[in-house]
Amino acid sequence: MRKRIIGVMGGGEIVNPGDYNAAYHLGALIAKEGWILLNGGRASGIMEASARGAKENGGLTIGILPVTNPDWASEYIDIPILTGIGLARNYINVLTSEVVVVLPGQTGTISEVALALNIGKKVISLNFDLGSLFEKYREDKQLIYAKSPEEVVDLIKKLLKSSHNKEFGKYV
Repeated sequence: MRKRIIGVMGGGEIVNPGDYNAAYHLGALIAKEGWILLNGGRASGIMEASARGAKENGGLTIGILPVTNPDWASEYIDIPILTGIGLARNYINVLTSEVVVVLPGQTGTISEVALALNIGKKVISLNFDLGSLFEKYREDKQLIYAKSPEEVVDLIKKLLKSSHNKEFGKYV
């Protein structure tokens, strides 16, 4: 059976300690479940925290980087994939992830949310209020808000069992 890939998306800018700790803890829990953690691969912010949490707990990490320079990759990324395609790499992030989890970020993270929802992926938001723009997806239960990393993992388990995630999405 192939391993499950869980995307953890969030800002690369300096984040508050609570968000960093939540991302680290989520990465650790993903590793303990035996899932692969995929993120944007950078050596900062949510990306670094989630990869560090997974790596320090025996997990495997994949980073989809926007550049061709391997020095951009976090030391906690096992498999850096250098794309050279800038933010277009966000599409690779969401297509490859079976479930997309988002933590606070900026426009790059928002684009990942929009791309994931548009192709029919489930998105779990942790500590990141996406406002009214995505309210329709929340009502349709495609966008789910969680209050803790533990709740995120419980939701992922349920989603992986559902038939929805065996599909590739609406537009692929």
